[in-house]
Amino acid sequence: MKNLLFICIILLFTECKSQDNKIKWLSFEEAIAKNKVEKKKIFIDLYTDWCGWCKKMDVSTFLEPKLVEYMNKNYHCIKFNTEKEGPIKIADTTYNMNPSRGRNGTHDLAFELLQGKLSYPTFVILDENFNMLSPVPGYRTAKELEPVLKYFGDKAYPSLSWQEYQTKFVSTF
Repeated sequence: MKNLLFICIILLFTECKSQDNKIKWLSFEEAIAKNKVEKKKIFIDLYTDWCGWCKKMDVSTFLEPKLVEYMNKNYHCIKFNTEKEGPIKIADTTYNMNPSRGRNGTHDLAFELLQGKLSYPTFVILDENFNMLSPVPGYRTAKELEPVLKYFGDKAYPSLSWQEYQTKFVSTF
C-alpha cells in the first residue's frame, strides 16, 4: 500500500511539473478575460496546419523551459490557427473566416494582424490594451526569440530602439 501511495505521489508531482513546462496557450476570448484581471502583453502565434516550421517550433522553441517560464510570467499567449478559427469578437468588432483569401481561406483577424502579409509562422505582440507592437515573421529558436520577447516584455521598447537594445542584450537562455 505504501508503494502504491508513493507511486501516486510521484505521478502527481510529475504531471504538475510537466504542466509547468508548457506554455499556457489561450483562446482570444480567454486572453481578453484574463487580461481584465491581470494586465500583460499579448503574444499571438499565428500558424496553419500545413506549416512545417510552425510544427518545428511547437516541438523545440516552445518547449525550452526558460522561454516557457518567461512567456507564462510576462504574456497572455494565444495560439491562433489562421485557417480554422470561428468568429472572434474584440471590442465592438467581430472577425470571421474568409474562405476566398489565402491557400485554405484566412481569418479576417489574421489578415489584419499580419497586415496582409500571410507568412507562417508569424508572431504578433500586442500591448496590454491589444494595440499592435510588432509582427515578427519567421521561424525562431528560443535563443532567437528571447530578445524579442524581452524587448517588449521588460518594457525596453519605449526608451530604446531595437538596434540599440540588440547591442546591449545579454541572453539568459
